[in-house]
Amino acid sequence: MNQGVYPLAASMINQINRLDQISNNLANVDTLGFKQEGTAETSFNWYLQRMQNEYKTPLVESVVTNTIPKIDTRYINPQMGPVLMTGNELDFALNDNETFFKIQNQNGDIVYTRDGAFKNLDGFLVDGNGNNVLNADNGAIEVEEGFELQIGVVQTPFTNLEKVGDNTYKAINEEEIVNFEINDNRILRGSVEQSNVNRVSTMVELIDAHRRFEQSQKAIKTIDELNAGLIEKIGGNTR
Repeated sequence: MNQGVYPLAASMINQINRLDQISNNLANVDTLGFKQEGTAETSFNWYLQRMQNEYKTPLVESVVTNTIPKIDTRYINPQMGPVLMTGNELDFALNDNETFFKIQNQNGDIVYTRDGAFKNLDGFLVDGNGNNVLNADNGAIEVEEGFELQIGVVQTPFTNLEKVGDNTYKAINEEEIVNFEINDNRILRGSVEQSNVNRVSTMVELIDAHRRFEQSQKAIKTIDELNAGLIEKIGGNTR
C-alpha cells in the first residue's frame, strides 16, 4: 500500500472522532451545567520519542509511518456557562468553576454535577433524574426550612474528573476531592448555570471537521487512481 495512505486514513479516523465530540456538544447546548469537550491531536512521532526515552526500540514500520496523526487526549472546557436567574427556590448555581454538587446515582455511587435544577420528590431534594442530592455527610436532604444550607459542595479540578451517566462526573482520584462542611457563599439560590457551549464557534468546528474528512478522502481516492494508472501502464509494457 502507498505510504501516503496511512496518515490520510488516520486523519479521517481523527475527524470522525472530532465529529462525534462536536455533535455531542451541540446536542447539549441547552443542557444546564454542561461543559464542552474537546480533543487534542499530535503526530505518532511523539509516541516514538517517548518510547526512545524509555530505552525501548521502536519497530521499523513505526519509524516509517511516524507522521501519522493521532488523537492525543480528550479534555473538558472548565469555563463557567452564563448564570440565569429563574426565581425558583429549588434552582441553584455554583459561583466557582471547580465546585460541584454531590449526587447519589441509581447504583449508589457518589457522582458530581454542575446542574443545580433540583426537584422535590416525596419530600427529598433530587436532581432531574430523581437521584438524591447529598449533604456534606453524604446523606439525603429533606426539603424543609433551611435545607439549602445542607446542600453538599465539593471542589476538585476538571483534570481529576471523567464524565459518566447523564451530565455527571466521577472522580479519578478521590483524595483530590475537597468536601466543604459549610456551603456559605458558594451557591446562588434561584439561579442555574447554562451550558458553556457556543453555538456559532461549535458549528464552525463541525464544518471544519467535515471539510478535513473530505479532503483526506479525496486525497486517498487520487492516490488510488494514480496507482491504478501506474499498474495498468506497467502491465501494458510487459505484454
